[in-house]
Amino acid sequence: MARNQNRFVSGENIGAVTDWNFAAVDQNSLRFAAKLREQEIAEDVAKANEVRQAGFSDGYAQGHAQATLEGERKIQEHIASQGQAAARRFGELIADAQVQIAESEQTMAKGVLELACELARQVLRHELASNPNALQPVIREALGLLAIDSKAALIRLHPVDMDILAEVLRQEFSYLSLTLLADSTISRGGCIIESVGTIVDATLERRWMRAVSSLGLESAWEVPDEAK
Repeated sequence: MARNQNRFVSGENIGAVTDWNFAAVDQNSLRFAAKLREQEIAEDVAKANEVRQAGFSDGYAQGHAQATLEGERKIQEHIASQGQAAARRFGELIADAQVQIAESEQTMAKGVLELACELARQVLRHELASNPNALQPVIREALGLLAIDSKAALIRLHPVDMDILAEVLRQEFSYLSLTLLADSTISRGGCIIESVGTIVDATLERRWMRAVSSLGLESAWEVPDEAK
């Protein structure tokens, strides 16, 4: 019991006790609490900045990706359009080249035909000059084209051919009543035969025109002065 009584202070001793001032403790607590609050605010701001930065980064990445895809799409479209344009130009070039080749081939073919005609003209002139009887088959063929009911025919010849072929023709066609007429307007190597109102133009110029026109050419027979 004596131990318990010693825990109490007697009344006369209370007045000498000095009151405890908690002001300093309260200020320190407030400053500590304010510091904690500032740290919390700073952390919240940092977190907000991190979130904003992350959002910005994500948005930038998405925008960059979209821009990249859009750029690639436009590039692909440009390449495709350029490729189509190039293909069209190439096709046009091929078509033009084919037309030019066809025209060149036609020109070459025409040139070959014209050369062949010129060679044929030279050969024919040589044949007429060296073979006086070259006209005889022509007259024979022309008479065969006629239906000679009256058994009579008029043959017009160049005077030189007349002198060479007169006797030969009378002997070969003795069954016909032939009238041979020298005509200087007819070139050597040609003739005109008339029978019963039918006329066969076997002049050299006419025969030549028929021959070259069958080849698609227009080339008049050039008669040398000595053959007129």
